[in-house]
Amino acid sequence: MKRRKMIALVVCTAVMSMLLPLPAEAQRAPYRIGYLALLPNEDATVGAPFFQRLQELGYNAGKTIIVDYRSAEGYAQRLPQLASEMVSATPDVIIAGFGTLAPKAAIAATTSIPIVFTSVGDPVGAGLVASLNQPGANVTGLSAQAKDITAKRLELLEELVPGKKLVAVLANPDTPYTVLALRELKSAASALNQPMTVFEARVVDQVAAAIDGASRSGAASIIILEDPVFLGAKRAIVELLAKARLPAIYGPRAYSEVGGLISYGPDQRQIYRRAAEYVDKILKGAAPAGLPVEQPTKFELVLNLRAAKELGIDVPPTLIARADEVIE
Repeated sequence: MKRRKMIALVVCTAVMSMLLPLPAEAQRAPYRIGYLALLPNEDATVGAPFFQRLQELGYNAGKTIIVDYRSAEGYAQRLPQLASEMVSATPDVIIAGFGTLAPKAAIAATTSIPIVFTSVGDPVGAGLVASLNQPGANVTGLSAQAKDITAKRLELLEELVPGKKLVAVLANPDTPYTVLALRELKSAASALNQPMTVFEARVVDQVAAAIDGASRSGAASIIILEDPVFLGAKRAIVELLAKARLPAIYGPRAYSEVGGLISYGPDQRQIYRRAAEYVDKILKGAAPAGLPVEQPTKFELVLNLRAAKELGIDVPPTLIARADEVIE
């Protein structure tokens, strides 16, 4: 009798354990997030705030999410193959890293897996989305585009190197954002009666020759347009410009952090944190087509006074007062 009661109790307990709901984390396998990057070490540099924000939102790497990170290490020709391999692993969502090339590769590889791009200069002009308000299809993300931002950089450079002297521009003609940026720059230069000349570099190996050309042209300063190729080689670019004694203004603050004179652009940390929030919404059921592409709302002006001193530039106190951060 006691034996039958014991067996009945065990059976009842087993049945109840199957009927009771499991904890949320145990009910499903971890979400799989693909992260496709052109830049080397993007996950530990500009992309780090993305992972930090995911953690704040309650995601635990290795437990509730598994990240498949793949980088082309600066070689754009590797992106299509990496994107194809990533799609074959069927992630729940793909993050396409800094710039336009990683998103383009991801979009070419899938029309069904949700894609969130980060820090794209001109997503509509690049053909990534139909419009900012209604991106359409399986793609949305964060834009780094802001009206007249390149013109503002020209004005800031004039404060550091006054006198309407020749300004050089380093641009990658293969980057869609370059067309928009140069259009704004040329318009601003014309309005300010500022002479300007453009030097092109498509790959890292062409950057040194472009900077040498800018130096030989007699340019008194240079604007480095946003580009993942340039950002991946930021330390080398800053060192080349220091050797040429050519004052430069950049977009991402990462340049100023490695010795660049001045940077002004969207807060990349905010952009990547918002990308994590977009991923969170998609994992919870939101459709990418219903998430408008966000434009930057916060901008950073960073000054490196050590670089200014080495170049013999006296930074106006008014400019220092306006800076969000001053690196001594």
